[in-house]
Amino acid sequence: MSFESLSKAQYISLKTFRKSGDPLPTPVWFAEEGGKLYVMTLANAGKVKRIRNNNSVEVAPCDMRGNIAEGVSYIKGIAKMLPAGEEANQANQKLNRKYGLFKRLFDLAQRSREKVYIEISPV
Repeated sequence: MSFESLSKAQYISLKTFRKSGDPLPTPVWFAEEGGKLYVMTLANAGKVKRIRNNNSVEVAPCDMRGNIAEGVSYIKGIAKMLPAGEEANQANQKLNRKYGLFKRLFDLAQRSREKVYIEISPV
């Protein structure tokens, strides 16, 4: 399975799983490169905690509200938190290239908050 079908999407629905197994989808910005997806979020976001407990995720293209088009299926993946440093910087650069000014404005608004970068590989 690959993430090629996501290449033109502006948002993906990132489905993480609670300890109970219940899914919780969240629309997020992402960048794709080398067959992997890169997502940035705030360190205290619920999805970070859920991924640390269960790194199985599912992704699908969606709109900014998280609505998925009829007939679109989720793609299974494995998520990992990138360590601060070079890998996180590279993920940030990928997101900056894709979202440009909007991403930089988000960074400016959130400059005092700790961010985490997530890499998602297809299963």
